[in-house]
Amino acid sequence: MKTTPAALPEAEILKPAEIKALYDKGEIDLVCVLGPTASGKTRYAVELAREIGAEIISADSRQVYRGMDIGTGKDLEEYGEVPYHLIDILPAGEQYNVFDFQRDFHKAYEDIVSRGRIPLLCGGTGLYISAVTRGYKWEGEKIPLSSAAQSVNPDKAETGSLKCFYIGTLVSREERNRKIDKRLEARLQEGMIEEIQGLLDSGVSAERLISYGLEYKFITEYLLGERSREEMQERLAIAIHQFAKRQMTWFRGMERSGVKIHWVNPL
Repeated sequence: MKTTPAALPEAEILKPAEIKALYDKGEIDLVCVLGPTASGKTRYAVELAREIGAEIISADSRQVYRGMDIGTGKDLEEYGEVPYHLIDILPAGEQYNVFDFQRDFHKAYEDIVSRGRIPLLCGGTGLYISAVTRGYKWEGEKIPLSSAAQSVNPDKAETGSLKCFYIGTLVSREERNRKIDKRLEARLQEGMIEEIQGLLDSGVSAERLISYGLEYKFITEYLLGERSREEMQERLAIAIHQFAKRQMTWFRGMERSGVKIHWVNPL
């Protein structure tokens, strides 16, 4: 039976000056722009950063890797003069997890605050966002991100010490999927397959690339001869649609646990 998509939250109109005033008065410690892939969150965050004097901390689990540019959608030209952190900090092929992100986030956060700037967290990796804004703690040894993601429930997080102002970029499922398909086609034309072939040629293992998921998984399998070009693109598009849906499920779970997200129509 076909299910009816959940109703979208109601969009707000936010004034950057009012957000800055909240920070200046100490009522918030951090601004966070979140949203599913292809929802316009980076562009919105950059414009907001310009307005309020902020620096952006990326909350993207794959943009930390150098050489993984087209596949992760870094779009660094969008940032212009706005400083950004936690992008291109590791070579492709390395491992990075939520514990590493917590450590690196706090270093970047303290650096930004020490220079009188406003920290603005931006991304779509819900676990990373929740880990640094809501005080997630795990017992025992470090575990890989994939395992952590399966073991954490966003509805049952410990409350962190940061007072965060959350902004969510709103887009309908139909429009989001249309943008995903259009962007995927554009990235394939821009050389995403060649980028991943270059990573393989540089010595990054196919197994590691597949572990990064989505574009890196399906295109690596295509380059290994395990999928046709047509099947690769079709299956990848579906996987990204599903990923975006899971991202929204995570963010709505945050709301169910009491987090206020101010949803906006992106620029």
